[in-house]
Amino acid sequence: MSQVKVLIVDDEAEFATALSERLRLRNYDSQAVFNTKDALSIIRNNSYEVVLLDFEMPGMDGIEVLKIMKQTDPTLEVIMLTGGGKIKNVEEVMQTGAFDYLMKPVDLGELIIKINNAKKRRSLIK
Repeated sequence: MSQVKVLIVDDEAEFATALSERLRLRNYDSQAVFNTKDALSIIRNNSYEVVLLDFEMPGMDGIEVLKIMKQTDPTLEVIMLTGGGKIKNVEEVMQTGAFDYLMKPVDLGELIIKINNAKKRRSLIK
C-alpha cells in the first residue's frame, strides 16, 4: 500500500509539527502548515488525499476552508480537529463534506483509523 498523503492545517505550530512527525514515523507522507492561506495554496497545487483541519483558525473558520477545499478537489477527505471541546455544529460540518471530526488532544490510534478509512472512501470515489 502506498503512503497516504496527509496535510495538517493547524495554527498551533508545535501541535501540527509533532503530529506530522508522528505520522511520518508510521509511514504517512505528511506535511504541516499553520495558516489557511498556505493550506489553500498547497491544496490547489498538490495532490493530497486527507486533510486534518483545525476548526478554529485565525482569519477564516474551518467550515469556510472546508468548502473551498471541497470545491478545489471534491474527492479530498477532510477530518476536522477541534480543541474547543466540541464543534459548534457537527451537522453543518458533515453536510459541508467533512469525512469526520476528532477532539484534541488527538488519540493517534483513533486518528490513524480515521485517516485509513478516509483514504479507502476516497479510493472508492475516484
